[in-house]
Amino acid sequence: MPLPHQPLRARWDPTAPPEGARERPERETRKQSALGRFVSTYGWRAYALPVLLVVTVLVAVDAFRDGGDSVTGVPGFGRLSDHADKNAKIIGGVPPKADGKFAADLPTGAVPGGGPFTEIGSGAWHIVPGGTAQVGAGSEHVFTYTVEIEDGVDTSGFGGDTSVGQMVDATLANPKSWTHDSRFGFRRVDNGTPDFRVSLTSRNTTHKSCGFEIPIDSSCYNTDLGRVVLSEVRWVRGALSYEGDIGSYRQYQINHEVGHAIGYHEHQPCDVDGGLAPVMMQQTFGTRNNDIATLDPDGVVPMDGKKCRFNPWPYPRA
Repeated sequence: MPLPHQPLRARWDPTAPPEGARERPERETRKQSALGRFVSTYGWRAYALPVLLVVTVLVAVDAFRDGGDSVTGVPGFGRLSDHADKNAKIIGGVPPKADGKFAADLPTGAVPGGGPFTEIGSGAWHIVPGGTAQVGAGSEHVFTYTVEIEDGVDTSGFGGDTSVGQMVDATLANPKSWTHDSRFGFRRVDNGTPDFRVSLTSRNTTHKSCGFEIPIDSSCYNTDLGRVVLSEVRWVRGALSYEGDIGSYRQYQINHEVGHAIGYHEHQPCDVDGGLAPVMMQQTFGTRNNDIATLDPDGVVPMDGKKCRFNPWPYPRA
């Protein structure tokens, strides 16, 4: 190959301009502001980010106001009222239809097969001994409660009175329960006058305390008694909607009725088809809106065909 006309030479300063090149006069440049540098770096995203931030805040505020999260599908639980409001004597159960009649056959509300329960108790309750330290921040109210068993109810088949108390305590102390809201705290006592009494109750006394307009067993909160009435029938047998999961159903019983006691008086429908049921939905009667709307056509639950999955917690994703 022919040799180059000039020998290859390395320059002492690689950054220097080539020999013979004309130098450009220096221009006076304006120093760019921080905002300008941000826009230059991120382009159109610099304008989109503030808009997305505003939208996110609005969605979060709306979700908080409704007690749920419409983005993640976490169910809400309605409006909080004064827990001492006694406008309604019994909160829970099923309100009667306008004509006072109900469907004769509602299979989702039927009691599943299972162990024995007490048909008739004495109508009086005894306090299960024991107390707990406060759980939850309780920035607005620390609710005191007792755990009570109706005289005549035999709890030996499911661990005894102490086991019932432990189930109530553990449920309310769970971060997925009401203590997730810093406004609420709970403390179990076994003397004095508590804010409410969590009471495991025989079938007959539950009917008297909660009403029995239709032949479906359910629990309730009776404001005059200051008593969360837990149906022993349901404690033992659960509900068809819970597909045999008795433990989860008991957690639902406690959270739902205590929810009434602390001020969530209104029931809720299934909001997202296929999503988790709100804890304040009457899941004992089913997790399909149509089943509950059949009982109360003028109520809050629409006949819209939506079906939720059972859920015992106010904050299931906490």
